[in-house]
Amino acid sequence: MINKIKLKFGSGSNSNNLEINTTPITIIVGPNNSGKSKLIREIYKWCTTSAGLGTYPDQNKILENIEFTALDKEYSKKALSKRIKKTIPNKGFNDSYIIGDNEDIHVSEDYYLQVLLRPNDLLTDFIPYFLKKETLFLGGEGRMSLVTEQNAGDLQSTPQNNLRVLFDDFQKRKEVRRIIFDAFKKYFVIDPTELGTLKIRLSDLEPESEVQELGIHPEAVQFHAKAKDIKKTGDGIKSFTGIITQLIAGDPSIMLIDEPEAFLHPSLAYKLGKEIALSATKVNKTVIAATHSASFLMGCIQSGVPVNIIRLTYQDNNPTARLLPSENLLKLMRNPLLRSTGTIEGLFYESVVVTESDSDRAFYQEINERLLKYKPNSGIPNCLFINAQNKQTVHQIIRPLRELGIPAATIVDIDILKDGGNNWTNFLKGGCFPEIHRRPLGETRSAINKKFEELNINMKRQDGIFAPGLPLEIFEAAEYLFNQLNEYGLFVVRKGELESWLKHLNVYGHSPKWLIDVFEKMGENPDSDEYLKPSDDDVWNFIETIGKWLLDPRRKGIPTA
Repeated sequence: MINKIKLKFGSGSNSNNLEINTTPITIIVGPNNSGKSKLIREIYKWCTTSAGLGTYPDQNKILENIEFTALDKEYSKKALSKRIKKTIPNKGFNDSYIIGDNEDIHVSEDYYLQVLLRPNDLLTDFIPYFLKKETLFLGGEGRMSLVTEQNAGDLQSTPQNNLRVLFDDFQKRKEVRRIIFDAFKKYFVIDPTELGTLKIRLSDLEPESEVQELGIHPEAVQFHAKAKDIKKTGDGIKSFTGIITQLIAGDPSIMLIDEPEAFLHPSLAYKLGKEIALSATKVNKTVIAATHSASFLMGCIQSGVPVNIIRLTYQDNNPTARLLPSENLLKLMRNPLLRSTGTIEGLFYESVVVTESDSDRAFYQEINERLLKYKPNSGIPNCLFINAQNKQTVHQIIRPLRELGIPAATIVDIDILKDGGNNWTNFLKGGCFPEIHRRPLGETRSAINKKFEELNINMKRQDGIFAPGLPLEIFEAAEYLFNQLNEYGLFVVRKGELESWLKHLNVYGHSPKWLIDVFEKMGENPDSDEYLKPSDDDVWNFIETIGKWLLDPRRKGIPTA
């Protein structure tokens, strides 16, 4: 149905506007306030409002254009027959049909077929004649309404709603029942025992036959009386069930879903993503969803069907859009380190900081939170802090994130200078440091480390490059080296290690004991005089420096799309 979507911007100020060839399911991700929901609504407006087609593309903030796929003749004739209300012979509309909308539209069969065969040329007619009725937007309330009771209508006529479709079609009902049972261990059944009305119930027992489920005799009445009316279940069950029934039994060919994971536990969000992706392919629908759930995204990708992932950002009035390769995201999901550290959550933040250990992560995150509260211009907004296992594995996290266009900085202790060979090379590669500069930088690292060893200075425990007795030329060489690394988002604790910060609190030892003691000294009550607030030096300045790199749109170390 939708062939291409073009946005008004791309991955950077000098890049082409992003154009996407659609797949059965397209997922829109990004930080809060990046435009995910707005893009969904702009697509909905485009597909349902032909009257403003000449003006609203200019009014859109994100969407520039949509190109539709021409329908084949066989499908077009089926679409025509589905929309005929009646013919009007010999009244000025020769061989004419009335297509129901808010008001009837008179159109000849030949022209209607031309519209479906040439949708982009005849867009102002394609939208009201066809596309408007084929497009459904599901927000929070919309998906809840899909599980309310519906009119059974004339059982000998064509179904007019989802529950009638499921009532008539055993295979579709069976598929919905499979999915709902897999999610909630309850059997989805259609209850017709309130004559003229169809209801959804969830049963502990599977119906023994179609007669038991769909009949109105005493055995059927008793069966449904024991099942639970879906209206009495939680919002998560209603939301999940509403989306699934619409996807499998609903008419619209285009489903636009805002926050499909709303009301759902992460495991259910994962299951919903997987089932939506699989079902969209089976029933030939186009699904576009805006999500803030890594679990939902993982479900979609791990379904194995083709999935488009668009990441939007909006920072300092600079919007970006990037198409994320599914294979790169699969690396984040399959690699045990990346999966265990929640790396994929970085898709939903403006930036990421990766530390060596969990103690480092907890400390630097607390420092940043206090900066945001008391010196907001110095803190890093909307930033995810995660940790690797050690400094040797940080590159395994920051590189995949950067390849997805996510600014990811890392913090390591000064003993990274001891790591030569592959460890040092991998560290630089993780920061996308240019290969041509790696060798001279490696030689500088080796010379600095050698001098520390000759002077018998413990670089981690004796104030790093500020150690007494360290020659000025070595200090300046180290400063140059670290400044080069900073330009690529690789930040080294020049004073030594995590425990070298906030020395005036007189906390000694090493993590995790050091972390517990330093948090106690920092205080937990903001109203207390003992509560430590940011200053302009020490670790506060260090985090501010990292923030400047993360927030700089001209930062180095992010591969181009």
